[in-house]
Formats: sequence, C-alpha cells, structure tokens
Amino acid sequence: MREKKPPDPLTDLPRHIRVFKSYVGARMYLVFALTIMGTLAESAGILLFLPLLQSMEGAQTEVEPGGLAYRVTEILTWLGLSDSIVALLILIAALFFVKAVFVFGASAYKAYLNGQLLRELQRRMYDAYNGMSLNYYVSRDTGHFLNVINTQVGMFVGSFQYLMALGATVLTTLVYLGVAMVVAWRFGIAAIILGLIILFAFRTLTAYVRKLSRKRTEEAGNLAKLLIQSLHAFKYLSSTAQTQQVRRGAVRSIQRLSGYNIRSGIANAFTGAVYEPVVVVAILIIVIFQLVFLNQSLAPILVSLLLFYRALGSVFRVQSHWQGFMTGVGAVEIVRDEFARQAEWREPDGTHELGPFNSAIELRDLHFAYGPGESPVLRDVSLTIRARTSVALVGSSGAGKSTLVDLLTLMLRPTHGEIIIDGIPSEAIRLETWRRQIGYVSQETVVFDDTIANNICLWAGNVDTDPELFARVHEAARQAHIAHFIESLPRGYHTRVGDRGVRLSGGQRQRLFIARELFRKPRLLILDEATSALDSDSELAIRESIDALKGQMTIVIIAHRLATIRNVDTVHVLQQGTIVESGPYEDLRDDDSSRFSHLVGSQQL
Repeated sequence: MREKKPPDPLTDLPRHIRVFKSYVGARMYLVFALTIMGTLAESAGILLFLPLLQSMEGAQTEVEPGGLAYRVTEILTWLGLSDSIVALLILIAALFFVKAVFVFGASAYKAYLNGQLLRELQRRMYDAYNGMSLNYYVSRDTGHFLNVINTQVGMFVGSFQYLMALGATVLTTLVYLGVAMVVAWRFGIAAIILGLIILFAFRTLTAYVRKLSRKRTEEAGNLAKLLIQSLHAFKYLSSTAQTQQVRRGAVRSIQRLSGYNIRSGIANAFTGAVYEPVVVVAILIIVIFQLVFLNQSLAPILVSLLLFYRALGSVFRVQSHWQGFMTGVGAVEIVRDEFARQAEWREPDGTHELGPFNSAIELRDLHFAYGPGESPVLRDVSLTIRARTSVALVGSSGAGKSTLVDLLTLMLRPTHGEIIIDGIPSEAIRLETWRRQIGYVSQETVVFDDTIANNICLWAGNVDTDPELFARVHEAARQAHIAHFIESLPRGYHTRVGDRGVRLSGGQRQRLFIARELFRKPRLLILDEATSALDSDSELAIRESIDALKGQMTIVIIAHRLATIRNVDTVHVLQQGTIVESGPYEDLRDDDSSRFSHLVGSQQL
C-alpha cells in the first residue's frame, strides 16, 4: 500500500488563514494595512537618500527620466528642498518617524488581536466542553482537555502571531522589491531570484519543523495525562512506594517533548545564523558587478544597496516567520479539529422551557447501548416515577442502575424508546431547565478547593454580607449532619478544604457534597451510592434527613444497604438491563420467590 503523501504547508496555508479569520474576522487585515503604510514611509525616506547623495557629490547623478527616483527629485525641486541638505535630512527623519508610528500601530493592534483571540478561544473551548456529550467525555482523558485549553490554545495564538508577522513581512518585501526595481532594476531582479532560491532551499526544513510541531502537540497531551494521573494518585503511589513506575513513563514523555523542542530550536537557529553571511556575500557580488562591469554611479548603487539589504532581510524574516508558524501548526490543527469534534458531539438541546417538575417521569420501552454493535445495557425498561415519591433502583453490579440514572438526567439519550417529563418528550426540553431542578449525589464526591461555605452554595454569594444566604447554607449543613463538625473548626464555614477535599475525611466530604445538593432544594434528588462512604452513625443521620424530605421532592436512590431504601415508596429491581420486579420494599423482601429477596438473602443488599 502506497504511503500517504504528507500535505504541503503552502497549499494548507489558505485553510489555516480561514481558520484564523473565522475567529478574528477582517480585523486581521488592518495589521497588514498599517504595515504597508509604514513600509511605504520608510521606502520614501530611503529614496530621499538619492538626491541627498547627489547634493553631497556636487554633481548630477543619472536618474532614468520618468522613473520613481526622477519623480522624487522633481517633487523636491518643486518644494524648494532639493538644494537644502538640512531640509532633506529633516524630511528623511520625519518619514522614518511616520514609519515608526505605523509600525507601533500595527504591533499594538496585533497585540490587542492576540489578547482578544486568546480570550475568545479559551472561552469558546470552555463553553464547548461544558456542552459536550457524556459519550465524548468518557472517550477522552482529562489530560487531553487540559492540554487543549491550557497549552494548545496558547500555541494557536502564537501561530496567529507568526502568521500576522509573516503576512506583514511578505508585504514589506514586495514594497522593498518594487522600489528597488524602480531605482535599479538589476538589483531588484537579483533580489527576487535570490529570495526565491532561499525560500526553495528552506522548504525541506519547513516541512521538518511542521512534523516536529505535530509530534510535540501529541506528546504534550500525553504528558498532561500522565501528570494528572500521578497527582490524583499521589497519596496511594507515595504510601505504597510505587512512584517510580509512574515516573518512568512521565520522564520518557518529558524527554521526547524536550527533544522536539530542541530540534525545532536548532532549525530556527540555523535560519537566523545563515541570514547575514548570505546577504552580505550577495550584496558584495552585485555591487562589484555594478561598479566594475556596468560602471554605475555610486548614488543609485548605495540607495539600491540599502533597499536590496532590506528586501533580502525581509525574505529571511519571511522564512523565519514561516518556520515559526509551522512550529505551532500542530496546535492550530488540534484546536481546529477539537472545535469540529465538539460541534459533532455537542449535546442535542430542545427549546421547550420546562416548568417546575410536578407530575411524573415516564420511561417508555427504553433501550440503550453505548455504541453501535455493542450489547445493550438497558432493554425494554418502562416505568413511571411520580413527583414527590421516592423510588429505589437495586440490582447487582452491571445491572444498568447508573446508566438508568444518566438517562433520567438526560446526560445519555436512549437508543430506542422515550423519556417523558411532565408530558413533554425529553428531546424537546431545553436541558438547563430540567437539570437546574436535579440534585445529584454520587459515590465519587465532588468537592472544590475552596471554603466550606462556597462548596455548599457554589459561589452563590458572600455568606458574610448576606445573612439569608448564610442561613440557607447552615440549614443545608444541618440537614446533611455536618454543621456540628464545621462549627468546631477554627475558621468554621471559611475553612478551605484543599484539592478535592483532601483535608476532610471520606465521610465528611460526602456529607459536604450532600449539603450542597440540599442547599439547591432540587425537585428531583438522585442518590447514587451516596451513603456508601459514611459510618453507621452518619448514614443513620442522612437516612433520617432523606426520610424527612419525603413528600417534598422526588427521590431516586441507588444503594446496596437495606437501611437506606427501607422507607421508599417503590423498589425497582434490575437484572441484566431489564426491570424484573417492582413493588413496596416489604412486599418484595417477604416474597421468597422474588429476585429482591434473593439479593437480600445473599447479602448483595
């Protein structure tokens, strides 16, 4: 099978420009306009050296009639400045000052666009991740998401800087070459030929830098994944002296990443190193040819020499900026592709604004599989959960309980069947209006590195300045039976809990998690193994709190402990993705032929 030919960077350039334009718009062209104005001002100042040198030589230097230099001399004569060296010097200085103003304007506006682009990209990416489907989330590791939004977006903006510099330098080169052609066309032709040779000679190096960029982008994501995994498992790895095993993979990744950076740096250093020798040698050869063989006068040669030097310098800067752009092109491609994937995997959202939940959730002939061709996790599930009732979902591991809960929150969509909420099909409901009514407590606690108060109210305000907010926070903590512990701390509700609540015990983290959900006063409270990490006393207290909420909100419980579900209205027993039994707790427990009774007897509940 023939190996696929790698894409040509030049043919890909228009596509990359369209990517940048989609975020920045036509504003990027203002940078080019300011650059052209600055280059024209500088070129005009350089051209004024021609009459200045003529005046200093004290003789007329041959200037081709009708040419640009000839026109400049005529304009200066008409202004009465052609015979005043001081006036010419002041005018030259003024033109270079004007050039500096335009260059500053271009650079400042480019910096503004860079900042705007970084802010816009990170905001869009963050919003895209918040709206992605659960299936896409579980298909990627956390390192991928952090690498894209923290590292690759920044490199994307860096590539935009190089592209802006590249475009501005190309325009500058064309202006220099155009003016050089007018003053001395032989110089201009020589500069064009040499510039093309330089760009062609560096083509292989550019492709090499692009290849390194893609490898570096992939490795940065791998390293981020390894670092996150090792930090999350720090306590376990350190306490069992297994850090070295994980370290080996991280060190290998660091070595590969640094190797790519070193090779890219060497390639850029080579471009910078050969610039001056090539330009100087080329200039010397052409000057000798002009003086010895063509007998050109010194004034136009010196002016052309300056323009020629500027033009060749711009050609090398074009190559340098092009290599810089290729260094970050991997980030451009990964950010572009990530936005495309997010658009493809975005959660489907409805338009119906769901009011307060007050009737029922109906599941009709529900089937679900995680992917095409995979075995279904749920089959023929039909049940109704009435508002302000409590239900328990029980069954052995893998029965489909957590998947069913994910369908209730609309994080997953059924492969077949319907979910009806208050008479509205789930696909028609605007997701936020339903999820705002849900409280969800899972076995895996969600605790933020902030104060206890902010963990409960989730930054809804300042408990110091809002007595009503503090009262709600305190009441939620009391219901979760954690208020006494909080008030025993030196800083009380202002105590910081550390990353993922590392300064709290497992039971304290879980009760803090429960307090947050009770603070929200949800219409539907889902408890997915919520008390599994609690001691017996804490579990009893939480169960009493849950029992006290009966009739106030709809409660769905997944639990393996009998005490937690003893007082629910209905128990639904799942086996291999199907509901095999439903009924009151005591009726199912006392029926010796029931699956529920078997689970209780085998200590699986």
